Amino acid sequence: MRTAKKGDLDTLLALEARVFSSDRLSRRSLRRLIGRRTASILVAEKDKTIIGYTLILYRRDTALARLYSIAVSPETQGSGLGRALLAKAEDDAFRNGCIFLRLEVRADNAPAIALYHKTGYRQFGFYLDYYTDHTDALRFEKRLTGKPTSNRDHPPYYRQTTDFTCGPACMIMTLTWFDRKTKPSRRLELRLWREATTIFMTSGLGGCEPFGMAVALAKRGLKPEIYSSRKHFFFLPGVRSKNKKDVMRVVQEDFRERAEEMGIPTHAKAITRRELAAAIENGGLAIVLVSGYQMFRDPEEHWIVVHDQDDHHVYVHDPWVEDKVMETPMAAAGLPIPWPAFERMVRIGTERRAAAIIVNGDGKA
Repeated sequence: MRTAKKGDLDTLLALEARVFSSDRLSRRSLRRLIGRRTASILVAEKDKTIIGYTLILYRRDTALARLYSIAVSPETQGSGLGRALLAKAEDDAFRNGCIFLRLEVRADNAPAIALYHKTGYRQFGFYLDYYTDHTDALRFEKRLTGKPTSNRDHPPYYRQTTDFTCGPACMIMTLTWFDRKTKPSRRLELRLWREATTIFMTSGLGGCEPFGMAVALAKRGLKPEIYSSRKHFFFLPGVRSKNKKDVMRVVQEDFRERAEEMGIPTHAKAITRRELAAAIENGGLAIVLVSGYQMFRDPEEHWIVVHDQDDHHVYVHDPWVEDKVMETPMAAAGLPIPWPAFERMVRIGTERRAAAIIVNGDGKA
C-alpha cells in the first residue's frame, strides 16, 4: 500500500467505474484530492496494478477524519483487502492526530455493514434518500484511541442555511437542547437573525453579537450568561461609512441596555477553560465566537456550539458545512477539536477578542 500519485488518476477512475454504479468521484475531484493536505488517497497494489483504494478527508485543526470512499476491485473481493484498507485508513487518521473516524455506507450494502460492525464501528445515525438512486445511508463512527467521552446526549444538529446565520443556527441548537418542543426551521433561523443582527443595509462585515443573541435567548425562556473580553462594539472596524457605523453602534448599545434590564449576567473577560468545562459538566452549552481563519482560512468571525469536553478535546457543533470539499453535516456535528487548537480559535484578531454565551444546565427561566 502507498499514497496515490498524480499518475494514478486514470487507473483510479477506471476502478471507480468498475466498482460503483453511481455516486462516482469525477476526474476533476480525484485530481484535486491527490496531494491535498486535508485528504489522503491510499492505494493497494499487486503486480504494479492498483486493486483497491481508500479516501480519507480531514477537517483543519480538528481531531475528526471521514472515510469518504473505499473500493476493492471485483476480482479481489472476499480476500480481506477491504479490511486491510480500512485498517490502513484508521492508521492514517490516527497518525494525523484524529481520535474519530466516521463514514457513511449504503443501507443495502450488507457486507460492508458487517465489516464495520466486526471492526468496532458503531452506528450513530442515518441519512434518508442520501445517494443519487435514493438509497438511504447509515452513519458509523469508531473511536481510534483513548477513553470514551461522556455518554451525554448531543444537542440536535442544525445546519445554517445562509452565509450569515451561524449565530441563529447555534441559537436554534441551544433552544432545542433545553426545550425539545422547539421546531428548527429556516423561518426561525431568519427570525432570530433579525432579532440579533447588527447589520445595517450594505454595511459589510457584521452579524450577530453576544448581547443581541443573549437577549433573543432570554426572550424565549432561557437564562444566558455573557462573556465578552472587550468593551467596545463588534464588527465596526470593517465598516467605512460613518452613518452605518453610527446605526450599528446604536443597535449594540440597545442590545446591552436590554441585557442589563433583563438581568443577564455579563462578564467583561474571556471565558476560561475551567469555566467552560464547568458549564458543560453541569449540563449546559456554550455558544462561542471563533476565528473562521483557523477552520476555513476565512477571516470572518464565526459562532459554534460547544456541547462536551474531556482532558484533551472540546466537542462542537459547527453550523457551517463546507460543500466545496465534499463535507456533509456528519463532518460538522460532534466535531472534536484539541484544546490547544480551540484556544487559538477563540482569540480573534490582533486584539485577541473573545466572546461566548453560556446557558447552564438549569438554563430554562
